[in-house]
Amino acid sequence: MSEVAGHAHRVFSGVQPTGNLHLGNYLGAVKRFVEMQGRGAETLYCVVDLHAITVPQKPAELRGAIRELTAAFLACGLDPERSIIFNQSQVPAHAELAWLFNCVARIGWLNRMTQFKEKAGKDREGASVGLYAYPVLMAADILVYKATHVPVGEDQKQHLELARDIAAKFNLDFEAPDYFPQPEPMIEGPATRVMSLRDGTKKMSKSDPSDLSRINLTDDADAIALKIRKAQTDPEPLPETVDGLAGRPGADNLVGVYAALTDRTKADVVAEWAGKPFSAFKPALADLAVQKVAPIAGRMRDLLADPGHIDAVLANGAERASAIAEPVARGAYDLAGLLRTRG
Repeated sequence: MSEVAGHAHRVFSGVQPTGNLHLGNYLGAVKRFVEMQGRGAETLYCVVDLHAITVPQKPAELRGAIRELTAAFLACGLDPERSIIFNQSQVPAHAELAWLFNCVARIGWLNRMTQFKEKAGKDREGASVGLYAYPVLMAADILVYKATHVPVGEDQKQHLELARDIAAKFNLDFEAPDYFPQPEPMIEGPATRVMSLRDGTKKMSKSDPSDLSRINLTDDADAIALKIRKAQTDPEPLPETVDGLAGRPGADNLVGVYAALTDRTKADVVAEWAGKPFSAFKPALADLAVQKVAPIAGRMRDLLADPGHIDAVLANGAERASAIAEPVARGAYDLAGLLRTRG
């Protein structure tokens, strides 16, 4: 995102607290969040715990995961003085606006959401209503702050399009053409979609049964180096151009990771390593990943040793977020004709 002036631009994004934050989450989301701080836009980053309960959770484990994700945010460089960091359930305006949006969104729109089909699998009838409707809550998450820009991965772009549709229909239905903005997606960088280290055709995932498929932000240096050494590639050397990565998913993935960790393009990396074997490239990538990722685990451990500090960060963030969100939700309720005589 180019530098913007003032707070007419507001960036919002959220991450689910489902444990085991990995390199894909870092490169595709959190690293970008950190880079957006101080670039002229107001930034809000949310632990979306209401989204987490769309599937069964153990309450004690969920509370721990909320704190762990917050610790990861802070360990990666998010600054509560420069960004608003909070968890969704402490700001009731998210759920309040989501209900209005449930009455604006159309069943046909939700039926087209591909992620529900993937997450529900074969047991769609047994899935929760929350899992089906969570794209509507995601729209509320964004629009309750009248966010103008949303960092998303390719797999979330469809949900942002839904948020834009809901905003437009709400504005039209209630004759308020400028009430909600049309948020713009921010899909940038060489590694917005990091793939499994064991199968370059599949996205890196915390749910993959093989721990070798991902680099966790809690991994130590030895674990990181081992996983890079064992990562899928092929016998061919690195190509001379990016086009030469076509049809080589494992190779393409590692080049993308190297590029993202060094803030360069894939073309830059290929130009540097053209013709060299992966037996030389992998150790260099392992050293780089250890240098960039391993310190995060140490900072996370220090932060998690003081849960009171994490809770204070979330409480302060929720108070600041509520100051923005509650008037927006109240205004939307008023436009919808709902009578609210308190506050």
